[in-house]
Amino acid sequence: MKQRIHKVLADHGHGSRRGIEQLIRQNKVEVNGEVAKIGQLVSEKDSFKIEGKNIVLSRKGLINTRVLMYNKRVGEVSTRNDPENRPTVFDNLPSLNSGRWVSVGRLDINTSGLMLFTNKGELANQLMHPSSMIEREYVARIHGLVTKKVVEKLVNGVKLEDGLARFTDVQEGQKGKTNQWFAMVIMEGRTREVRRLWESQGLRVSRLKRVRFGNVFLPSGLKGGAWKELSQEDVLSIEHL
Repeated sequence: MKQRIHKVLADHGHGSRRGIEQLIRQNKVEVNGEVAKIGQLVSEKDSFKIEGKNIVLSRKGLINTRVLMYNKRVGEVSTRNDPENRPTVFDNLPSLNSGRWVSVGRLDINTSGLMLFTNKGELANQLMHPSSMIEREYVARIHGLVTKKVVEKLVNGVKLEDGLARFTDVQEGQKGKTNQWFAMVIMEGRTREVRRLWESQGLRVSRLKRVRFGNVFLPSGLKGGAWKELSQEDVLSIEHL
């Protein structure tokens, strides 16, 4: 049975549907020796090239959805390759027989904690899309005086350079002489959004760690730089977030 090309290639682990469509628009995908077209109907029996590389598809090549949780360390970057040769979160992930791991969002170099990776680009896009409204929970050590008024502002919403941002919940934690720990929940994954919210109130974030994404919690026993694969039951629950 023939299906649209972006779905067939995505189901075999060669990227997200959106990413494959972009490659097709750039004339980087070929079917049976000819440049592929958006929406073209294909099957596993056709021959494919992606960016000049031969791709062989078969029913055996269809991959099950896999999801990893990873405990990112401070100092690691979230990109696949780094021009400065800094360690990346992909360095410690297990190899795949076909396709590649796709990260569900990113954490900046100074933020640690939970990251998710999947072999299905379409699932990653689904989880990252703003319409998914998935909770992300962080803990942070904040330097400066955090008043009730400040917390109210952060929950009600602060206008940042890329639009209104807010925490849906903020809980106080352990206090020090000049700092205090807080747990907070946010519904988006904009770049450095948690840090920028606190900084908008003249406060400094000295430690930041993500501890939850949706219904997936970072296990206390998962060491920095280590990964753990989710069960198929947990994968199904993520697919329906």
